[in-house]
Amino acid sequence: MAPYEALYGRKCQSPLCWHETGERSLLGPEMIAETTEQIKKIRSRMLIAQSRQKSYADRRQKPLEFEEGEHVFLKVTPTTGLRKYTPDVSHVLEPEPIQVREDLTLPVIPVRIDDFSIKRLCGREVSLVKVAWSRAGIEEHTWELESDI
Repeated sequence: MAPYEALYGRKCQSPLCWHETGERSLLGPEMIAETTEQIKKIRSRMLIAQSRQKSYADRRQKPLEFEEGEHVFLKVTPTTGLRKYTPDVSHVLEPEPIQVREDLTLPVIPVRIDDFSIKRLCGREVSLVKVAWSRAGIEEHTWELESDI
């Protein structure tokens, strides 16, 4: 993919690409040298633009370091709309301890059965139950086969 096409998402409309239907053109050494010079200019300008953007981003990036046990406040701002959201500092959430197994998975516990259904598939009946699961204090619902429960 050409650099221009990569930047702008469309083909370059330079005089080098303009050809009439049925017209044949021979590229001489002068045309090849001119094209090579243009490519060198494009590459150098792209490197200058990338360098400018990188220095702009590097100046505004702040390294974040936190110690264990520190409280961190998160400010959330909407990406659309005119209203700004400012968090209430008086609301501090304390994390609940989570029990993690040795293989770094969370225990999933069935809490209750919420619903029962029979599906008819290809002349046979399948019994399903809707089970409420609890994982790290979050409740989820899934349909499971009655024989598995």
